[in-house]
Amino acid sequence: MDLASYDTGDFYDEMFSGADEPRPGASAFAKVLSGLSAQDLRKKQGVAERDLLQRGITFNVYGAEGGTERIFPFDVVPRVVSQSDFSTIERGLRQRILALNAFVGDVYGKRKILSDGVIPEALVLSAKGYLPQCNGIAPPKGIFCHVVGTDLVRDRDGQFYVLEDNLRCPSGVSYVLENRRLMKRSFPHVLSASRVQSVDEYPSRLLGALRHLSSSSEPVVALLTPGAYNSAYFEHAFLAQQMGIELVEGRDLVVHKGVVCMRTTRGYERVDVIYRRIDDVFLDPEAFRKDSLLGVPGLFQVFKEGRVGLANAPGNGVADDKAVYAYVPKMIKYYLGEDPILPNVPTFSCEHGKERDHVLENLAEMVVKPVNESGGYGIVVGPKASKAELETTRAQILENGRNYVAQPVIGLSRVPTLVGDELEGRHVDLRPYALFGSDVWVLPGGLTRVALKKGSLVVNSSQGGGSKDTWVLGDRTSSETNGVGEQRPPPGQASSQSQTQSGSSQSQTQSGSSQSQTQSGLSQSQTQGGSSQSQSQGEATSEPTGEAQEC
Repeated sequence: MDLASYDTGDFYDEMFSGADEPRPGASAFAKVLSGLSAQDLRKKQGVAERDLLQRGITFNVYGAEGGTERIFPFDVVPRVVSQSDFSTIERGLRQRILALNAFVGDVYGKRKILSDGVIPEALVLSAKGYLPQCNGIAPPKGIFCHVVGTDLVRDRDGQFYVLEDNLRCPSGVSYVLENRRLMKRSFPHVLSASRVQSVDEYPSRLLGALRHLSSSSEPVVALLTPGAYNSAYFEHAFLAQQMGIELVEGRDLVVHKGVVCMRTTRGYERVDVIYRRIDDVFLDPEAFRKDSLLGVPGLFQVFKEGRVGLANAPGNGVADDKAVYAYVPKMIKYYLGEDPILPNVPTFSCEHGKERDHVLENLAEMVVKPVNESGGYGIVVGPKASKAELETTRAQILENGRNYVAQPVIGLSRVPTLVGDELEGRHVDLRPYALFGSDVWVLPGGLTRVALKKGSLVVNSSQGGGSKDTWVLGDRTSSETNGVGEQRPPPGQASSQSQTQSGSSQSQTQSGSSQSQTQSGLSQSQTQGGSSQSQSQGEATSEPTGEAQEC
């Protein structure tokens, strides 16, 4: 590949600081890349795509023409993150998650941050994700935010900013693990030379964080999915298989004698912890949406009484509101007494006052977002919007300003991406994943989402985006590799494969929904009955997934 002709443009390029000048840490991959022909690189790309197809690594796009199931697009050129950059990200995310966890607990508890006037009470209580039913709840170990996916962007000056927080059901980590598997096959020696940190321990770390919620010495853990028609179903099946736990639907569970049980061929088996991949309002028809067929009647009451752990805890959506997001720096100062390590993107409320006036006066230069949408839906990028789109947006803001925020356009950093026979820069963001168990742990990697359309700033898969492997570099002086080019997890930590024989995985649910298998053993659900199908399809227009966030 001719790297000298690669144009970094007027953006921060993650691999090159200038024409044919790789950044520190990216030189090993750049050297290999320069030695490959376009045909060689296309061949590696083709092998990766066939692998994704054969393994059924797909996602669903609701309302798409020509079928809903698609292969998740993958590009073989990785994003490289230096150890110093990741150290800043790691510290910043830990700080942010601790503050957000304190905020959610405060909102459903004493509400001191509201009574002290740090955040407007009306703003918080009007958030769509605020659930009055959660007032007074005390989740196990005081943890609300067990699994967090935080979206980061890097501007032209190289500064990372937090774009949004995802505290309900953040998705996409399965693609992180699968992307790494593909790169081990495509560039094993470059991984070794670059001392890339491993991501393989995520499933065992996740299982440990879930088990931390139970006082039992051998807690039974299950993953609750909306079913095979959910957009992230592959991930649900993948993670359950990797952790060695049951994959269940709502119909597989029942509240019996004050505890949650699985229906198995041997009778009821108690479940101690549920990793729920269902949005709050679908969890329990007795507490939330009465028409939900996805949840478990009585589940929320058992949770409130402390007899089952739920991850993530219900009610977290109050902190996902993009208008509440603007106050996270104040939360950090209020709860931790610290300045934010990772700054927010400047955010303007469209509800009223000077901020709304500023947005309306500068609409053509702003990015306008609905406060409760995910997956890139409803975003209007002012510089790329038509006059009609801007006028529609203006009318929507004037009609319901609480539902919108606006931000300046961030010149998202770029990474070389294979386009035909050439490498072209494409805009990316980064979603690192963090787990809150006995402490906050950040996966040394993350989902790099790439806007495959030239010039596009929208990276979401549902809007035509794809993904790249994220290489977080390690310490050359103290790391060890596992023979495939990655650093091994520290001694004494289980690998992601070591949990597949846990006791909870031995039961067979009566409906069969927990025994999901694909061509690779992961994603073709063999269910009896049609409740999960009818519910998923029936809610496709208003609440399409039953799960809060898409990648």
